Amino acid sequence: MSQNRAINHCLTVCLAQSFRFPELREKLLDTTRAQVFRNALILDYKDGCSIVFSYGVVVHWNISLDERRALQALLLEYAVKPDSNPQEDNFSYEIGCEHDRFQHDHIELRSGDVKVLLAMSHAMAQSIKLAAFEGNAIDTIHATSHLPESLARDGKIKLNRKAMAKIRGQLFLTKSDIILNYDLLDTPEFFWEHPEYQGIYSLAANYLEIRQRTDVLSKKLETIHELLEMLADEQKHLHSSILEWIIIWLIAVEIGMSIFGKML
Repeated sequence: MSQNRAINHCLTVCLAQSFRFPELREKLLDTTRAQVFRNALILDYKDGCSIVFSYGVVVHWNISLDERRALQALLLEYAVKPDSNPQEDNFSYEIGCEHDRFQHDHIELRSGDVKVLLAMSHAMAQSIKLAAFEGNAIDTIHATSHLPESLARDGKIKLNRKAMAKIRGQLFLTKSDIILNYDLLDTPEFFWEHPEYQGIYSLAANYLEIRQRTDVLSKKLETIHELLEMLADEQKHLHSSILEWIIIWLIAVEIGMSIFGKML
């Protein structure tokens, strides 16, 4: 690193599941110096910029703590399902380098053009959103890990239908939330119009292992799907057992009434 180049701070924060983006866009365009690029808003500050993504993430490039707090308070007014414990990623960066490079959580860029920062931010935002998906999937799998253990040990799951339905609902919510948002892990549409910046995006996406982590997340989703199928089968078995007992009791009642009738 050259001593003539300033080392700056980059912070990525996942604040919510998403933002009410049309309303937020209108507010920020009216009150700040902002540019719109599809599902991203770039806010210009004196010494840096903040890039807000519709899916609940903001990336700060050289923004002071006071400026970050003020923007976060505003963003939370438009947040859908805000995160009580927002995830963060921290990086250092410098501009005016000989090559574009990303290693050891430090970014070297030849240009500080806003579209270069946007291209890099797309990968950072996807990475932290992916971390949120990973966390939700892992939490759900851990919370239901006793179910296959119970089935293997006892041959059945010791839950009533209501409790089982609640667990199935939670599994389905986790899976559907990830599946419905899975497309945001693909190459962003921004690069359809600006393919010359895709190399910067790929540089960051490779370093952050987005593709590999997405594949691992797919396997976690398969586990959740298997748990859903297992619970569905168990509910069917439970329902069949209840019907069988109802039929047995009805037959027993009918036999009893028949015997009682003959005794009269």
